[in-house]
Amino acid sequence: MKGMGNMMKQAQKLQSKMLKLQEELAEKTVESSSGGGMVKVVANGRQQLVSIAIDKEAVDPDDVDMLQDMILAAANDALSKAQEMVAAEMGKLTGGFNLPGFM
Repeated sequence: MKGMGNMMKQAQKLQSKMLKLQEELAEKTVESSSGGGMVKVVANGRQQLVSIAIDKEAVDPDDVDMLQDMILAAANDALSKAQEMVAAEMGKLTGGFNLPGFM
């Protein structure tokens, strides 16, 4: 029975650490750009886009499709980087074990 009690305590500690990590990751950001830096996107550790900056030179009324493509490329890359950041931080906490249901 003692072993089960210790395991529960360890699980509670891990859960507490994960909650703290989630809060910390919400404050961390990654940046991506496309179009030679004409479109920049910042995402946080909660997989949310925080900001999008578009250079005036990227805005061409005759080529809206290109601007849309640049925004999508930068946004998808930023979200991918945010996922990598979260996975790396979670890996540090869990020793590389993938725990289903966490983040």
